[in-house]
Amino acid sequence: EKHWIYDATYYNLTYPNGDVPSGGACTDVIIRVLRAQNIDLQKLIHEDMRADFEAYPNMWGLTQTDSNIDHRRVPNIMKYFERKGYSIAVSNNLSDYKPGDIVTWKLGGKATHIGICLENGDVYHNMGPYAKIDKEFLFQNTVIGHYRL
Repeated sequence: EKHWIYDATYYNLTYPNGDVPSGGACTDVIIRVLRAQNIDLQKLIHEDMRADFEAYPNMWGLTQTDSNIDHRRVPNIMKYFERKGYSIAVSNNLSDYKPGDIVTWKLGGKATHIGICLENGDVYHNMGPYAKIDKEFLFQNTVIGHYRL
């Protein structure tokens, strides 16, 4: 378990395999865990958005891709996972969620969140002040996405 301090700052990143200097947001947890499995969301999402920019949410007023931030936004990760066929039905049944599944939540307002399922509804995520395992976090907010790679 890494205790990355929460930091949602926009950074200029190297490409591909760019990473924020330290810490990071909820998305950076997912990016790093998948990168350890040789899955570079920065590169994959950037290339998919370049191929079909209109398919992705337009919540930030952008007119083109930005390899520094596109992969660090929950709605873009959700769209990429959906486009790649990784979606699983959302349910309120704990047994439907397996360790390693990626889950997204709706928080207040337009805020979304992402984390990784562990056992018994535990989740590894970064909601601040740092990345951590939260016991029985899975159903504490409204689940809006469930993905298995």
